[in-house]
Amino acid sequence: MGRKNKILMEIFQSLAQALGRQHWWPAETAFEVAVGAILTQNTTWNNATLAINNLKTSDLLSLEALAQVDQNILAEKIKPAGYYNLKARRLKNFLGFIMNELGGRFDALFQGSVADLRENLLKVKGIGPETADSILLYAGGLPTFVVDAYTRRILVRHALVSEDDGYDEIRDMFMSHLPADAELFNEFHALFVKAGHLYCRPRPRCQGCPLEHMTNSYSGEY
Repeated sequence: MGRKNKILMEIFQSLAQALGRQHWWPAETAFEVAVGAILTQNTTWNNATLAINNLKTSDLLSLEALAQVDQNILAEKIKPAGYYNLKARRLKNFLGFIMNELGGRFDALFQGSVADLRENLLKVKGIGPETADSILLYAGGLPTFVVDAYTRRILVRHALVSEDDGYDEIRDMFMSHLPADAELFNEFHALFVKAGHLYCRPRPRCQGCPLEHMTNSYSGEY
């Protein structure tokens, strides 16, 4: 897999050694992960967790209950996640896809090739690439790489991607140059999030960063 594989694995190993295992995704069931992937859009995981806890205490965190609950009631329950009316619609779209296209079988979301499953999820209104990949990786345990703002920022600052590269271009770098290993992809993305939260902020804190020793001039080496 060449030079780029070596660089990516060096990044992974540096982050893993410094930050330790991340144990993602923090949820009790695969269905909770999928719901959380939608609720965490444009907000923090802490806010999404508050919304999920509201669903739990109301006995709504199941496919059947969420499919039946009135959308306005659902919106009220998930208010802590922000954009609650929009996210209620997106959840309903997702649930409708499972009920109508998959015969109400949540497990059918993960039966087939990653490419086909991802394509089907992306047809659901409100499910973008990051959400689709999060559902497939963290709920389904399938090897697809999740690219978020932290990942992009770290890679841009190390000149591994450009500001103009799109989501799929960045994702393809990982998919093409790393083994198709869901556990590796899971931990790698979680480490990017941790490193981005602690160090690679909009105003970076480079001192002490696990990647501080690595050059930012990789461009053209692969």
